[in-house]
Amino acid sequence: MTIEALDPTYDDEPQEFAPAPRIQSLAGITVGLLSNGKQGTATFFDAMERAFRDRGVASVVRVTKGNYSAPAEVDTMDAAASWHALVAGVGD
Repeated sequence: MTIEALDPTYDDEPQEFAPAPRIQSLAGITVGLLSNGKQGTATFFDAMERAFRDRGVASVVRVTKGNYSAPAEVDTMDAAASWHALVAGVGD
């Protein structure tokens, strides 16, 4: 499967894009679940957390953004750098 990411911003010298490497196993990793804070994400992330833990994930970190329409806070993104995977959810 080929994924093409489009960036609508203009740049004279665009940066090369490469997707993150695939995770080979869920065993022993840390997964972050990033919610936009809307009501629909809680039940979905409860189910995702159970599924991840059933598959051997060592840790699930759940974070909710302070403002659903803004980017995640700097401290959240700094913490995310130590996670092996991140799932972002929109509860609309």
